[in-house]
Amino acid sequence: MSRICELTGKGRQVGHNVSHANNKTKRNFLPNLQNVTLMSDALGRSVRMRVSTNGLRSVEHVGGLDNWLAKTADLKLSLKARRLKREIARKQSGEEAAAA
Repeated sequence: MSRICELTGKGRQVGHNVSHANNKTKRNFLPNLQNVTLMSDALGRSVRMRVSTNGLRSVEHVGGLDNWLAKTADLKLSLKARRLKREIARKQSGEEAAAA
């Protein structure tokens, strides 16, 4: 399983450890990923995702998973998140058609 956030696309970065003698050795900087359960208001169910803590703060700031997915471009999302976004859009468009 790759260390990539399913919402923000944030992944590993590569850099150097630098010693006092200025010796450089390769190292990885990994994102702080957490397995979380996010609630989708439109679908009425919870969804398990692997999200960075920064992405989780962004989701809460925007007002929930549904709003985050609506505002985020598909290119930045994982396959699972794109499918979820499509499912939410179908559900919301179906509710609007039923209300009219």
